[in-house]
Amino acid sequence: MKITKGEKLALYKKMLTVRAFEEKAGELFAQNLIPGFIHLSIGEEASSVGTCSALRQDDYVASTHRGHGHLIAKGADPKRMFAELFGRKTGYCKGKGGSMHIADFSLGILGANGVVGGGFPIIIGAGLSIKLRKTDQVGVVFFGDGAANRGTFHEAVNMAAVWKLPVVFVCENNLYASTTPSAYSLAGGSVAKRACAYGIPGYVANGDDVLEVRKTVSLAVEQAREGKGPSIVENKTYRFRGHFEGDPQKYRTKDEIEDFMKKHDPIELFRAVLAAEGILSPKGDKETRDEVTAMIEDAARYGQEEPLPQPEEALEDLYVNP
Repeated sequence: MKITKGEKLALYKKMLTVRAFEEKAGELFAQNLIPGFIHLSIGEEASSVGTCSALRQDDYVASTHRGHGHLIAKGADPKRMFAELFGRKTGYCKGKGGSMHIADFSLGILGANGVVGGGFPIIIGAGLSIKLRKTDQVGVVFFGDGAANRGTFHEAVNMAAVWKLPVVFVCENNLYASTTPSAYSLAGGSVAKRACAYGIPGYVANGDDVLEVRKTVSLAVEQAREGKGPSIVENKTYRFRGHFEGDPQKYRTKDEIEDFMKKHDPIELFRAVLAAEGILSPKGDKETRDEVTAMIEDAARYGQEEPLPQPEEALEDLYVNP
């Protein structure tokens, strides 16, 4: 997939937007302003943005509990996302879903999911729908290395392969399934290698490199769109924060985290590439960062100031024909 200078800058801005959203969400959660749990994807921006840049608006995405980045990368509005995080009635799910259950069918976002591996059956249904309707859409399901050991993963990949569904399985291997290192639990050492058991392609991408992710996912998407069936893409990445906000992270060392933050920050790596190519100047970088920061601050204020749903609205939208 060819990419212009303008498209590269757009990718960079989108990555900055994901990072700024997550940092602001973490800040507000620490102030006890956001109910429930939140799971941040700081450090994984290249995976979400690179993957979704290979998709069309009418393509489908099934997300995870760590889904803010996926949704923003697919085109979701940070204002409505913050409203949902705060439980406000103008949120994507009218304040009833929260962080782990944001959906917008108009953008092809079939929903984030609090159940590990819960997105697999959803994307299989979407893939079968595409095939029955004979469109050229594609479905992408994000999942972590831990979800690759769930039964739903194997069932879904098998069904997609048998029926040649236009589905791309995108594993964000951030080296930890909650608190368990993937080295302890991932037989074979790679999710992508499991593709051969189902007779489909498996690809591994550097999840810190947004252009490599985009290129790899684009290949899998093109194959799916042409009716050649599913693929597995494994983006090797790392989350800089804990499994959830407040996670004591006793399963890894501070030195490890700091080393990854220093050497593997996808935003800083891409910034260096853009600077070396003469696409991004220090002034342009500052202006872009300031613009993104202002946008996220505005979105957070919007989310906090919007009205709460009324008690009598609790059962609305639950039934097709109430």
